[in-house]
Parts: sequence; structure tokens; C-alpha cells
Amino acid sequence: MFRWYREINATERRTFWSCFGGWALDALDVQMFSIAIPALIAAFSLDKSQAGLIGSVTLVSSAIGGWIAGALSDRYGRVRILQLTILWFSGFTFLCAFAQTGPQLFILKGLQGLGFGGEWAAGAVLMAEMIRPEHRGKVMATVQSAWAVGWGVSVLIYTGLFHWLPADIAWRVMFGVGLLPALFIVYVRRAIPEPKLSPATRRTAVGGAGGLWGIFSPAVLRVTVVGSLLGVGAHGGYYALMTWLPTFLKTERKLSVLGTGAYLAVIIFAFWCGCIASAQLIDRIGRRRNIMIFAVCCVATVIAYVFLPLTNRQMLFMGFPLGFFAAGIPASLGALFNELYPAGIRGTGVGFCYNFGRIASAAFPWLVGHMSESMPLGRAIGIDAALAYSLVVLAVLALPETKGKRLDTGDALAVPGLATPPESSRS
Repeated sequence: MFRWYREINATERRTFWSCFGGWALDALDVQMFSIAIPALIAAFSLDKSQAGLIGSVTLVSSAIGGWIAGALSDRYGRVRILQLTILWFSGFTFLCAFAQTGPQLFILKGLQGLGFGGEWAAGAVLMAEMIRPEHRGKVMATVQSAWAVGWGVSVLIYTGLFHWLPADIAWRVMFGVGLLPALFIVYVRRAIPEPKLSPATRRTAVGGAGGLWGIFSPAVLRVTVVGSLLGVGAHGGYYALMTWLPTFLKTERKLSVLGTGAYLAVIIFAFWCGCIASAQLIDRIGRRRNIMIFAVCCVATVIAYVFLPLTNRQMLFMGFPLGFFAAGIPASLGALFNELYPAGIRGTGVGFCYNFGRIASAAFPWLVGHMSESMPLGRAIGIDAALAYSLVVLAVLALPETKGKRLDTGDALAVPGLATPPESSRS
């Protein structure tokens, strides 16, 4: 299963672990909010729509941060921007622990999101350019599984803190732990070399056809539009489901803190398994087919999970396919988006497509909260998530297959996946 790890060199391994660790710590910080929503509602007298709005502003700001950080990584380097974004999001997560009002938390979460989106954009491009083509899909999908690791740690922290401390103190301690990822930049700074881009590529990133707007040039405009819609569906389904799932389990299923943690543990383990399964498939059956299979299965399992009259035990078992299929789509996006753009605008394109989905998908957590005022929360989650995953199916049909594509680092004008067919991989 992990034979690829023995075949990559030392630099590729260090790059893998730096991005794996950064993404896990990113997940730790971000998932704290969704787990702490019930406590935040009580602490600041929020309704569900207001809590959903705080989650949405984080997604909007992360989209902006991803676009900007992607463009900056094209100009100043992948590793340097990766370090900056990790420091940024961990610092503002820590400051969230000191929020005294709902508006203060709203602002701090918005600022946190800038670094959250930027970290993925810089890290994904770094991985794509450092890993050889025949292993790129497997390695990047495995890095995505780090989200489950960080998510799982956040649930363990939540379960322990909320069991031993009063809720109004426990959520503050949770956010305080968010400063830990800042220490990770020491490893990133020492272990990872900067990918070498040609002077022509650097010039393209600074001006001309590059910069923030280069991804809207005629040669890549269609890819940018369709890729953005794919990002909307992937993120919309995930955040509609995962932002409100802890609240759904606690308020509608009447589960205790420990009970909620057990259900989330099943889903998180399944998410990790889904990423690993996607890693095994993506370089074999291709990016498009892999995404489509997982998206169709997501629609079916979300509908079953929230609409069928399941017992608590049945829901526990259904949590596995729910988390498993939700993982396959984001695990595939890093490789696909990187293979659609040339070097001079690769960071910008990857950051925009992946994170534009967060801007539009920011409406989904708010919409779930709003719809739950007039219908059960589970029904609202199911409707929104199923619609989002259906959009994924439609969008991926309109993109080219990029399996085996060699990424250019010097020809800033080439458009892989559009101007030329994918090359066969070579060692």
C-alpha cells in the first residue's frame, strides 16, 4: 500500500512529512470551531444562524488567503509562503481564546482563515513540484489524510477538556492549544529546499500573463471556471456536513460529550481510510473517474445518514461510509488542480480553484443554520450536502484527465492538460 514511500528519495520524503504535518496542524486549528459550536452558542448567546455565519466568514477569508498566498508563492517561493501561513493561522487561533464577544470572535476567525487557505495552496504546489509524476496522486492524497489526524486530535482534546473543565473555560483552552503549529515552522525552514523555477517563470509570476489575474487568460479561463465550480461542490458538501455534525449529534440525537466523540471518531477514522483508498485509486484509474465515484457515493450516504430512521447504533456504523466517501474528493483535488496549470501561475490557479470553493461554500454552513430554524437540522444538512456533491459530478465531467502529467517548472507559457495531452510518466 505504501510501497511508493520506499521509492521516493530523501528530499521527497521530507517534503511529504512537512506538508503532512502542516495540514494535520491546520486541521487541528480549524476543526476546533465546529466541535466547540454548542459552547460558543451558550457563551455568546448566539443563534444557529449567527454561529453558522462565523464559520462562513472563516471560509470566505480562507478563499481570499489561498488565492493571494498562491500568487505570492509563485513570486517569492513555496516554502517561504508556507512558513508564513502556518505562523499566521496558528497565531490567530490562539487569539480566539481571548474573545469576549461574538463580533470579536467573528473578526479573529476571519483573520485565521487567511492563513488557513494560504497554507493549503502553498503546500499543495510544493508537493506537486517535488514529487515525481508516477507517485504524485498517491502522495498528495496521503497528505490529505493528515486532515483526519488533526481532526482526531482536536476531538481528543475536546473530549478531555469538556469532560474535566466547565464548558466556558474548556473552549478557550482548546483555542489556546492552537499556537502549537507555530513551532512547526522550525522544521519546515530547515528540512525543505525551495523548488527551482526558471527566471522566465518568475517574471511571469510577477507580471505579464501571471500575477493574480493570469488564471483568467483565454488559455486557462475554462479550467479556472470549471475548477472553481468543482471546489464549490467539494467544499460545500464537506462543510455543510462537518460544521454542523457535532451539533446534530448532540442536540437532535441527544448524545453526551463522550458519545459525540465516539461517533466522530468513527467518521474521522473513515475519513483517513477514504484518503488512503483514494491514494491507491487516483494514479490507477485517473483523477476524473476517482472523483466521480466518491462524489456519487457521497450523495447516497449523506441522504441515508440524515434521512433514514436509524438507531444510534446504526448511525455509528453508517458513520464509516459517510466519512470514507467524503474524503475521496478533497484527496484528489491537489493533484488535479496542479496538473491543470503552468508553473508561472500554478500557485495562483491552485489557490484560486481550491479556495474559491470556500467562498461560495461559505453559504452552506449559514444556509444549514438558517434552514434549521424551520426544519430539523438533519434534514437541512442532508439537502445542502447532497446538492453540493451533485455539483462535483457535473463539474468533473467538464475537466480533462491529467493522469501522468509532468509538471513544467521553466516554461511559463505552456498549459499542461489543455495545449498538449498528458505525457506518460517516466522515472
